[in-house]
Amino acid sequence: MHSALPATPFSAIVMAADRNPHDPVARAAAVACKALAPVAGTPMVLRVLNALGQSLQVGPRLLCGPPRPLLEQDEALMSGVDAGDYGWTASRDSPSASAAAAMEQIPESQPVLLTTADHALLSSQIIDHFCGQARTADFDLVVALAAHERVAAAYPDMHRTQLRFSDRDYCSCNLFAFMTPRARSITALWRKVESQRKHPWRVIGILGWWPVFKYLLGRLSLQEALARLSGRLGMKIGAVIMPYADAAVDVDSENDWRLVQQIVAQKKKPRAN
Repeated sequence: MHSALPATPFSAIVMAADRNPHDPVARAAAVACKALAPVAGTPMVLRVLNALGQSLQVGPRLLCGPPRPLLEQDEALMSGVDAGDYGWTASRDSPSASAAAAMEQIPESQPVLLTTADHALLSSQIIDHFCGQARTADFDLVVALAAHERVAAAYPDMHRTQLRFSDRDYCSCNLFAFMTPRARSITALWRKVESQRKHPWRVIGILGWWPVFKYLLGRLSLQEALARLSGRLGMKIGAVIMPYADAAVDVDSENDWRLVQQIVAQKKKPRAN
């Protein structure tokens, strides 16, 4: 534990299930699952766990997946579980079910930080900024976003999906803070969305037609979207706009993986005087 941890530290959940046996990143890296793909010689999932371990905001860490036989193939990752540095729990049949089951192992009095194993550029600085900002606002659920223009300027060769709002375009950062027990109920909606992923109109029905219509017309601001979603779900949802482009980088493709390796290698180079 950290000497500077707050009175109620975040419990962190790292989603690391392997749901595609033919994942292109795993195939390119010649590893058993994407989470184990190395970046600068360290599996991505271990980089995420290490960043969480260095954070001043995070206490217990829980790894959700990969399957135990795959976990045991990485000695460094397995040794952390054996030593009690972080816990491990089996993933369920979907991301939402996995998140819900993992949260059941964490006391409701404790805030939860949820992230993913492919967040290869995650750092303690990013984590502390997000968690610190999430604590200062009166929200049940807080999501991290980064301005798309910032991410594109930093990494023009990396494709990131844009969330287009009337005020600005944003990228998701795969960081979610569940500040209250009420926020955890979002996994039920998540499950509905997953079950209807082949029926987009039903998903729109879940979220509400009018805000989706405005979004498609480019007339919905981020704040209006958050307010409407909060009202729809019966909880207060807010966003932290991250000042770090790295916060929006995850590894969704082989190209992402190769670019992330280049980025990390470049960061390690000594700066010229």
